[in-house]
Amino acid sequence: MTELDSRPAVDTVSQAAATPDTVQPWKELGLKEDEYARIREILGRRPTDAELAMYSVMWSEHCSYKSSKVHLAYFGETTTDAMREKMLAGIGENAGVVDIGDGWAVTFKVESHNHPSYVEPYQGAATGVGGIVRDIMAMGARPIAVGDPLRFGPADAPDTARVLPGVVAGVGGYGNSLGLPNVGGEVVFDASYAGNPLVNALCVGAMRTEDLHLAFASGAGNKIILFGARTGLDGIGGVSVLASETFGESTGRKKLPSVQVGDPFTEKVLIECCLELFHAGLVVGIQDLGGAGLSCATSELAAAGDGGMHIDLDRVPLRAAGMTPAEILSSESQERMCAVVTPENVDAFLAVCAKWDTIATVIGEVTEGERLVIDFHGETVVDVPPRTVAHHGPVYRRPLERGAHQDELARNTPDTLPRPEAPSELRAEILRMAASPNLCSRAWVTDQYDRYVRGNTAAAQPADAGVVRVDEETGRGIAVATDCNARFAALDPYAGAQLALAEAYRNVATSGAVPLAVTNCLNFGSPEDPHVMWQFAQAVRGLADGCAQLGIPVTGGNVSFYNQTGTTAILPTPVVGVLGVIDDVAARIPSGFRNAGDVVVLLGRTHEELGGGEWAHVVHGHLGGTPPTVDLEAERRLAELLAAQTPTGTHDLSDGGLAQALVEASLVGGQGARVTLPGHDPFVALFSESTARVLVTVAPEAADGFLAAAAAAGVPAERLGEVGGSVLEIANVGELPLDELRTAWEGTLPALFDA
Repeated sequence: MTELDSRPAVDTVSQAAATPDTVQPWKELGLKEDEYARIREILGRRPTDAELAMYSVMWSEHCSYKSSKVHLAYFGETTTDAMREKMLAGIGENAGVVDIGDGWAVTFKVESHNHPSYVEPYQGAATGVGGIVRDIMAMGARPIAVGDPLRFGPADAPDTARVLPGVVAGVGGYGNSLGLPNVGGEVVFDASYAGNPLVNALCVGAMRTEDLHLAFASGAGNKIILFGARTGLDGIGGVSVLASETFGESTGRKKLPSVQVGDPFTEKVLIECCLELFHAGLVVGIQDLGGAGLSCATSELAAAGDGGMHIDLDRVPLRAAGMTPAEILSSESQERMCAVVTPENVDAFLAVCAKWDTIATVIGEVTEGERLVIDFHGETVVDVPPRTVAHHGPVYRRPLERGAHQDELARNTPDTLPRPEAPSELRAEILRMAASPNLCSRAWVTDQYDRYVRGNTAAAQPADAGVVRVDEETGRGIAVATDCNARFAALDPYAGAQLALAEAYRNVATSGAVPLAVTNCLNFGSPEDPHVMWQFAQAVRGLADGCAQLGIPVTGGNVSFYNQTGTTAILPTPVVGVLGVIDDVAARIPSGFRNAGDVVVLLGRTHEELGGGEWAHVVHGHLGGTPPTVDLEAERRLAELLAAQTPTGTHDLSDGGLAQALVEASLVGGQGARVTLPGHDPFVALFSESTARVLVTVAPEAADGFLAAAAAAGVPAERLGEVGGSVLEIANVGELPLDELRTAWEGTLPALFDA
């Protein structure tokens, strides 16, 4: 008997109609009983195996946003016409796109690949990068930079030693192979991420405004072309709930990993192929194949178009024998795209793909009507209204409840924690903080990334924001930063989301760029927990209200739920990315203390604000009280001042307060400084994490003018001292030689992960 003869019978639409009582594994595929009943109601019969696979993956939390959709609508409600003025594509597209002037547009987005990265750190992280890059490609843009907001369990935990090196290697291995500079991100450690690391991936792309492409399938007779890598069994059950055992056990094949396997060299060629196809005008609509694979690409393209679609699965290039329709449709094999092409352009399209040695196959066409029909071996295995798959999934208004322990957190203030007082104690605390896992140098991580490939990177880690040139002729470019202090969000999710926005906004402003747009990656625990849903709803409202106040729109993002172990959720982690535009990257403001003799100025006002801060966390393992006060108008004034003036160096104040900012500014810039602390309490001056503060340096002859400009702009400013020497000298605290600071700051991660 041949393998074909032994293959199980295919479940067809006609068979499904004739066998309504067949028991199906809807529960095993993550569907609820009423959801399965609704599918039967939509179809007027039971679904086929292939249809059940499609609905289960597309109605999963990851793909359908069924628990978050009602809250995410608030972004649209708070986005004004003025905020939309420069937005060319927004929420609902593969990625947001904004006009940055001179005929240039930039697209950017951040997404999660959390669970796969815990199961298989290298491939999970690598394919996270690959997936977000394809989202950018699908908009018609050339990817120009990537970033990686990462979060792990305790730095010294055995499982962190397993997960972190693999994730970092995966991010670097894929991004470096693509030739994309990694210009920003975060590395954060907290016990709540043990077992639930967060691997968020950011990509930025650039294009001429007329090259913008959207994902839709219109025009009856237009062809559907699948191009890129072959479709295999890897990735089934990746970001979705589909387990390959369900549709694969009877084939006798060995189950392959549910985490996708990436090939960056195939993707690198795919990028160039796509760009040539766009430039030649050969594409009507395009969609990348990421989560849910062909199920997603076909249903979303059809749903966004003006007709139906017919697909023949026999034409899909496979790399595994005997794949079932459900497996072909649900595979998340990487490096694949789906394009809509007019018949007269098909030959030219295929010729471009052949030039780049990219497999390309016509697998179907756009049809009249409103059905997505998919055939396999001459039989129809899918016949569905595509919008019910892609857009009409279940929508839940899950219960919200502010848990009682929220008040306990607020009452547990850091006010009574023992504080260092003597100069020697303060000096020791500065060194201890600088060497702590969340404040120490990230060079062990970032040195594994190519930050300057392609020659357009003007600034990267450890700078506050990544800066990349877009236009070689004018020097026009962008700055991008991602931020989130999850402890702030745990204490107050509304304020915590705004604090994440404020920090990313401020980091972009420190480069001299004008903040323009926002993306987000909202990482939370189970939506079935009312307290988690309360956190989520508060964070969304906080972010939306904050963006409205600053006048910059949310252009897109991602929601990642179920980041928890048992009943213990991660700290709510609404990562916020801000993108800004700078007229000439050559005029960017560098980070740190660069020039001896420059005057050191602290911008902003310092209050006693330690709740959720790094000092309480590092020294006392404490989380409680209230986070720092959000003052977005102060952030706006600060950003406008930095864009209008020309400091010789900058560094924002955030985690670790002024103490950490002084340490990093000295080490990053390579110059020491002699400073006097503001205020009357040295401890508060050093470790408070009040917001809307930036450390700047200005040339001595420009200092008075700068201070006058700050006063006119309504930005508090105070001279602290001057740059110079090989020692950070803090009055009434002591001297900290840069060599000693560097040893403390740079030694932590190598000691943990080089063993």
